[in-house]
Amino acid sequence: MAIDHAYWAAYLLAGIDERREVQAITKQVDDLSIDDAYAIQAALLELQLGRGDTLAGAKLGLTSAAKQEQMGVSEPVYGWVPAASVLDSGQPVQLGELIHPRCEPEFVFVLAEALSGPGVTANDVLDATDKIVGGIEIIDSRYEAFSFTLPDVIADNTSAARVIIGSAGVAPREVDLTTLGCVFEIDGDVTGTATGAALLGDPAECVAMLANHLGKHGQELAAGWIVMAGAATDARPLTAGTVATARYSHLGTVTVTAQGT
Repeated sequence: MAIDHAYWAAYLLAGIDERREVQAITKQVDDLSIDDAYAIQAALLELQLGRGDTLAGAKLGLTSAAKQEQMGVSEPVYGWVPAASVLDSGQPVQLGELIHPRCEPEFVFVLAEALSGPGVTANDVLDATDKIVGGIEIIDSRYEAFSFTLPDVIADNTSAARVIIGSAGVAPREVDLTTLGCVFEIDGDVTGTATGAALLGDPAECVAMLANHLGKHGQELAAGWIVMAGAATDARPLTAGTVATARYSHLGTVTVTAQGT
């Protein structure tokens, strides 16, 4: 039986709108394929854009070898960054808008030129990039107990919720991206450290993978977009009053505070 992509997209959007966790799709549908999951993701994005939102960029998930091994996959997952999800620097995360949010640091590429696969290389990514900045992503799976399979998380736009982008940055060839360091702190306590090499060896290679993935579907990474190359450390829960800080070598510091309940 064919999967009703529009139905499941509306199902997930209702969870977002109503701040209500929902049962994983794979618990209700037999054999949800990766292709079907991306089709649901596309339908969900279409619903969001149909309400007046625009696209600010794209994102990758599962770009660390450890997370790929944990999920039993051999390549990253891909999603979208709606403009409404991008917070201004210093703007708090409103917990009342989210279900069970977690935060994680990100290496973020700001594109000066479009990237269109197939055949995009890490070198092409550097050529097309204006600068690399630090960021913090707030993920918020819509599924019960933050529990899901790979197709579930793809359909749910890779748990995208909010993102804060830093202002300090470096030109793409100014430093070795594999050695860019990140220290992540929650309320002043260090919860994780990593370098760019944690993202499948090279953050630029991750962005190239995304451009090539989109190229298979006739899509591209547009000039001016932000591209989140993936989480450098484990995600941490956000509760009222939590202050999350990502300290980057060469990229400055990005901080976000959780507000409300």
